[in-house]
Amino acid sequence: MKKEEINKCSYWIEEALKYSGGTHDLVDIFQGLAERKYQLWPAEKGCLVTEILEYPKKKVCHVFLGAGEMNQLKDMHQSVIFWAKKLNCTELTISGRRGWVKALKDHGWKEAQTTIYKEI
Repeated sequence: MKKEEINKCSYWIEEALKYSGGTHDLVDIFQGLAERKYQLWPAEKGCLVTEILEYPKKKVCHVFLGAGEMNQLKDMHQSVIFWAKKLNCTELTISGRRGWVKALKDHGWKEAQTTIYKEI
């Protein structure tokens, strides 16, 4: 991951973390990226942070942070699905504000408590 990409995304990440319920701070994100526990998806007008979760019955690509312009984030949708399928994930999940439910409904996402999911 290029340092310029991380620096560019720092503002967006910090803004999104304000709504995370205090689970992470910017240092935690940087550490997770350095350890390759998290994946950064930088774009021109936003970014995503994902992690791969392995459960006994399935492997899931979890988007736990999205920040920037919603249209930019939605444009990244197919790229994340393609990448997750290559890793043998069978589902994507997003935890976040309720705005995600409305924004991704037309892409087949469903709400499950405060997490939405999509089988892939």
